Amino acid sequence: MTRILHTGDTHIGYQQYNSPERRQDFLEAFRAVVEDAVAADVDAVIHAGDLFHDRRPGLVDLQGTVEILRTLADADIPFLAVVGNHEGKRDAQWLDLFADLGLATRLGAEPELVDDVAVYGLDFVPRSRRDDLEYDFAPVPEAADHATLVSHGLFEPFAHADWDTERMLSESTVDFDAVLLGDNHKPDTAEVLDTWVTYCGSTERASASEREDRGYNLVEFETDETDETDQTGSVAISRRGLTATREFVFVDAELEESEGIDRVRERVRQHDLEDAVVIVTIEGDGRPITPATIEETAIDRGALIARVNDRRDLPDEADEVTVSFADPDAAVRERVRDLGLSDAALDIDETVRNDELVDSNVRETVERRVRELLEEDESAFEPAPEREPTDEDVTTVADQLSESDETATVDEDAATKADDTDDDPIATTDADAEGNDLADAGEDDPAEPDTESDDPADADTASLGDFA
Repeated sequence: MTRILHTGDTHIGYQQYNSPERRQDFLEAFRAVVEDAVAADVDAVIHAGDLFHDRRPGLVDLQGTVEILRTLADADIPFLAVVGNHEGKRDAQWLDLFADLGLATRLGAEPELVDDVAVYGLDFVPRSRRDDLEYDFAPVPEAADHATLVSHGLFEPFAHADWDTERMLSESTVDFDAVLLGDNHKPDTAEVLDTWVTYCGSTERASASEREDRGYNLVEFETDETDETDQTGSVAISRRGLTATREFVFVDAELEESEGIDRVRERVRQHDLEDAVVIVTIEGDGRPITPATIEETAIDRGALIARVNDRRDLPDEADEVTVSFADPDAAVRERVRDLGLSDAALDIDETVRNDELVDSNVRETVERRVRELLEEDESAFEPAPEREPTDEDVTTVADQLSESDETATVDEDAATKADDTDDDPIATTDADAEGNDLADAGEDDPAEPDTESDDPADADTASLGDFA
């Protein structure tokens, strides 16, 4: 019997909620998987993509990953993997580097033998390129009794699928006993065309929607040798949980019409929050609640991070926030007037701020003007005596800006918070987040721009691992 640990979507380097502790959590979850593999003495560890959260992992993340992979190498357990959509680069992949170090094997169309199992790989492929994709794999070696494919993407018949599993299996040149997948952070298993297709799920909660315990799969390939002329085998897939991951505490508050912040605080206080990530979800009716107040309550009770997701459809506030913007040029003129500059200095100031002057010519023009002014009067740049403002120095807009500076600041802060609320995709429903499994981190740790993407179309590369 051949025993393989199937993991994936470790997303090492993800600084969820802008928290360094959470970033370390993702690395430690991968370490826990490897330690389990060594303790169980499995025949191989297979990673189904998204080892890293993005294609530019930090040095600390790389060092930690190398250290963990060396643990496997020291135990003589091979690490085989494919490239996911998050870490994929245009040319050489991080897996290629680890392979050069003797720490990993990048799977592909040629089989890698693990005892009597031939293991093939298929990296993440954007949707726009799948129509012409040929599932052409090298023949199964005679020494192998089983064949399995490792890939990364959203395959049918699971939720949010965009990859035709039946077509892949029917067009493949190899008859696979199992397909080991990554990308969907929710573990699941189904049978398609007499082939077991399974997702291992993520090793850490990358989204507030991922409430189930994290873990990995243990896949066992066993050959029935009772009939020497027809050796058939079975595949057994079992789930193993990770107990050392960061605790998430989910506080659900259903409010009645007369209830408000006190009821939510009461629900928060019913839980042990020490070092946990706390997700408070508010539904029902009730009075408006300021999320920051609830988050402070959770932090005061020992939570590492607290986030509030108010799903109620509350009526708009009666008092609308009004924001007014003054003329910035007028404000600058007002401030410059107060500095007591000489007429020559004011002349230079106007030259620098002249919209008609090309930026590349500013320095040369200023130097020439300074020389001209000094030739006319050596004391041209001495501070000017205090003077009363003239009508042309002060504008009505500048006066309004001065008189309402504090009010405008408050109004702009309120408007900024309102905009942030509109743009914040944190903590969606389970169904929504499964389609975009990192959406809840939008306010805290937006993904870096996909500058190295082979395909500019977001629709082609989007997956459950994307949140930007």
